[in-house]
Amino acid sequence: MPSREDHKFNFAMLSQMRTHIKAWWQQTPLPTTTASPSFQKWYKFDQERWIPFVSDQTCQPGIRHQWAGSFRLVSWNANADASSPKSRMSALLQVIKTTGAADVIFLQEVSREALAALLEDSWVQQNWYKSDANASAFGNQKFISITLVSKVWVATDGILLGAIWRISLPSRFGRDALCCDLILNTSSNKHTSSTSPLRIRLTNVHLDSLPINPSLRPHQLSICASYLGAAGRGIIAGDFNPLLPEDDDIVRTNNLTDAWEHLHPNSPGHTWGVYGEQSFPPNRLDKVALFNLCPLGMGILQTSELDFCGEAMSVDITESGSKAHFSDHLGLWCDVGWAEDRPQPQ
Repeated sequence: MPSREDHKFNFAMLSQMRTHIKAWWQQTPLPTTTASPSFQKWYKFDQERWIPFVSDQTCQPGIRHQWAGSFRLVSWNANADASSPKSRMSALLQVIKTTGAADVIFLQEVSREALAALLEDSWVQQNWYKSDANASAFGNQKFISITLVSKVWVATDGILLGAIWRISLPSRFGRDALCCDLILNTSSNKHTSSTSPLRIRLTNVHLDSLPINPSLRPHQLSICASYLGAAGRGIIAGDFNPLLPEDDDIVRTNNLTDAWEHLHPNSPGHTWGVYGEQSFPPNRLDKVALFNLCPLGMGILQTSELDFCGEAMSVDITESGSKAHFSDHLGLWCDVGWAEDRPQPQ
């Protein structure tokens, strides 16, 4: 009779086989890991509705091979526990619109109501490809992470939107990582015949909350880092919730570059608790970690106060008056650069 260890071994083998099959089917390099990816679709707004979108796999004429480039990532925790989610999401998008052209947006703690606000927003409809256009990813959770990629950037730089998927992480809160691939230099011409497309993997995370021992965040980030290793380069960004001593070195120990520490080594970079509204001291909960990419510039995006007069308000807003910041987190923008080695002339 097979032992319990035999069953564990067989399950692990089957999981690895499923991962290999998915990687082949999606033409996506994946690590050998027990965290089996759940693939989903990209969406775009067309003819007054959100529909599934697949990048054109054919070569794009006129797009030359790029040996170096950069793009701007914005990451923000939208605070799902707060009331008036649609007003808050509208205010968050307004800050992003007025602080420079973002190419990629990572959002965490997007509630069902906030997702509806994103789907209805005309700026999002006109300018962005979106990871989710319905509530299927929520399951039993009250919020999810959402990734947006700029249509203008995709068209201008000849980017292929690769596969998009979620990884269920070992978590006390049902957390996952939202991953996708951006593929550059897919055009075939005389300048690219000897080069391979460039793959940049984007990973949007909301690691476990609260200072609960033992911390699962080191294991969670290790899994995400293994997916970057399989792709060759990429980003992990979002709410890292570093609340215990064992969380302090998880970026460095996974061979990742902490963009804020690299660019602002003498600044605390607090993204939470800066208004004195929480019972805990300020902290840099939100981070951008890079693998084989270079941080070129980075800054913090401030929240603004909203007037909630006439709207249903939660207790925390009522106690502090009719105004509140639209999120308890500040946002981050990060300019990310990449470069390839040019082939030596024969």
